[in-house]
Amino acid sequence: MSTRLSVSVSEDFLYEALVGDEGLDVLRWDLEGPAPREAIDLVVPDYLAPKSRLANLVGVRSRLVQSQMIGYDGVAALLPPGVVYANAASVHETSTAELALALVLAAQRGLPDFVRAAELGRWAFDYYPSLADKRVLLLGYGGVGRAIEARLAPFEVDVVRVAHRARVAETGPVHGVGELGALLPHADVVIVSLPLTAETHHLVDATFLAAMADHSLFVNVGRGPVVATEDLVACAATGRLRVALDVVEPEPLPEGHPLYSMPNVLISPHVGGATSAMRPRVLRLIATQIERLRRGEEPLNVVLRT
Repeated sequence: MSTRLSVSVSEDFLYEALVGDEGLDVLRWDLEGPAPREAIDLVVPDYLAPKSRLANLVGVRSRLVQSQMIGYDGVAALLPPGVVYANAASVHETSTAELALALVLAAQRGLPDFVRAAELGRWAFDYYPSLADKRVLLLGYGGVGRAIEARLAPFEVDVVRVAHRARVAETGPVHGVGELGALLPHADVVIVSLPLTAETHHLVDATFLAAMADHSLFVNVGRGPVVATEDLVACAATGRLRVALDVVEPEPLPEGHPLYSMPNVLISPHVGGATSAMRPRVLRLIATQIERLRRGEEPLNVVLRT
């Protein structure tokens, strides 16, 4: 078996990192125009390119399509037959967990209020809730959920884990989603890191939000459509809950959307994985996949085979 591989990329940092490997044919392709050749061993789509471009893989023989994202909702319907598709597990978990913790701390300690007051030239001393001694419910216990828990450890909180099914993890018991009704009223902070599936679509609705305790904090760093936006708007408008969001539906949130103007809502523009940690980790993952393909081994992180 030849160890020479062809790899297609579109971003400069990937091209520059790979082009010096004499065992690689590095091709430029953004999946928007015709493929540079009929057979490409490893296809790496652009991080921010529309998913719809994946349909342009029709007629391309590949051994692996390596995404730069963890989520792969909606991808299966776009891929032609015969594609092996891997997600970017190991790349974004740390940065997304950092942001989740940043959103929680900012909301708990009143940072948005302090920033608004400072912009008006006001000294706005006040008391805010600590994160210490609070009960934090993690809804979603995959790579991101576990990374969030690890970063919560020094903050002296009581962590409640909830996933699709109940089980016992190395860190402790994991509750099933069917138990949410009993768990939500006792949580001070709820952090959602769920993937988007048929089961999780609009899982967070009016009933879910009504079950949360007064003045508790709802955080979403998973996928926007996990939350029914109209129900969240209606609940947030009452001021009963506090909200911090990195993902929304629709995305981007339109100019003038009511969530922007609510003082109890903190929004970041889907930047969970968009940090300096991303590119080195993407490169490490791609390098690992290349070596596995050269050795004829199964790629890592395969989530779809069409």
